[in-house]
Amino acid sequence: MAALPVASDLARLARRLGRSTVAVLGPAGPVGSGVVWDAGGLVVTNAHVVRRPARVRDPEGRLLTARLVGWDPERDLAALVVGAPLVPAVIGDAETLRPGDLVIALGHPGGGEGALAMGVLHAGGRPGGGRFIQADIRLAPGNSGGPLADARGRVIGVNAMIANGLALAIASGAVGAFVAGLRRAAPVGA
Repeated sequence: MAALPVASDLARLARRLGRSTVAVLGPAGPVGSGVVWDAGGLVVTNAHVVRRPARVRDPEGRLLTARLVGWDPERDLAALVVGAPLVPAVIGDAETLRPGDLVIALGHPGGGEGALAMGVLHAGGRPGGGRFIQADIRLAPGNSGGPLADARGRVIGVNAMIANGLALAIASGAVGAFVAGLRRAAPVGA
């Protein structure tokens, strides 16, 4: 039986997002996810996910040592640099989205690799909409730090937590400002 067009589109989207999503590892395995922000090996995740020393597993299964280059517990963001080139995510603009738009989360919940969850944007994604995007999407421990993407696969946020039954993701603009601040302070990867 042939796959429905929507199913094959979602599978293709999951593969594309998966190429830019790493598993952030703790002593017993994956504790969260991370988004490859640039080809030089910069990975953005949540501050509550990062352990020191940090290790990640890339989409090809390689175990990589990661150096912590930025950590902001108030914004719940952390930046890691790995010593290998990675495929960067396509970053989108959360402010272009509207409530009801389809969103997709990818991560490594429960130690599983590349789990996809789908839902709709609930709030955020508007100019001045705040730091968080709220989505009616099911997240689980291990999704933290992974991408929240629009229907075209552009990363519009970094998944952070569940509150009042809604997934909260840090908007791509806030993440971009965090990364820009790191680059102004010191060359990332140096």
